[in-house]
Amino acid sequence: MVRWGQPGVGRLVLLHGWGANSRDLLPLGVHLMDGLGDVVALQAPEPHPHVPGGRQWYPLNQEAEAQGWPGMPKALDYINHHLIRLQQEHPWSRTALLGFSQGAAMALEAAVHKPLAGVVACSGYPHGRNPLQGLQSPVLLIHGQNDPVVPLQASLRLQELLDAQGCEVVLRSFPGEHTIPTETLVPIRQFLERCFMPTPGGSR
Repeated sequence: MVRWGQPGVGRLVLLHGWGANSRDLLPLGVHLMDGLGDVVALQAPEPHPHVPGGRQWYPLNQEAEAQGWPGMPKALDYINHHLIRLQQEHPWSRTALLGFSQGAAMALEAAVHKPLAGVVACSGYPHGRNPLQGLQSPVLLIHGQNDPVVPLQASLRLQELLDAQGCEVVLRSFPGEHTIPTETLVPIRQFLERCFMPTPGGSR
């Protein structure tokens, strides 16, 4: 776990992608949270099988996918353990999650049945056996239209699933690949501002 910044109105918890580590998204988080609060970057529990220094939330291969991602529940327990500890310092109602790729998929899972301020899922995907029932936090989906790693169709499916259960969800696609480009930083920042500082009338 890596921390940056001083407590403020909000907290952003980062979940990195497959093969990265806790420091990968930290510069992004620092930029997004300037003047809003602090950043906590979690590190996946397992070493990546091929990338030195890289981590994974669970094994990511065709066999694991065919079996319904058997490593996902253990990874979710790990994230929940940290979120519960962090809640003792800062309320979930002022905590948002941001994940990339595998980290985005886990951020959505971790938001289920928690009154979080919001979730930003960049290049994420749904776990086939879990339709994310119980996720009611606002969600911003970010995805490249030409992503060769996680196709845009994955976020379209997430949008469909979340919209069907009444979740506030917005999908912003961009003409790029498997990344978080500069052009998405403003809409992400605006989303976080609405999450952490809702209007007096209660709308975000």
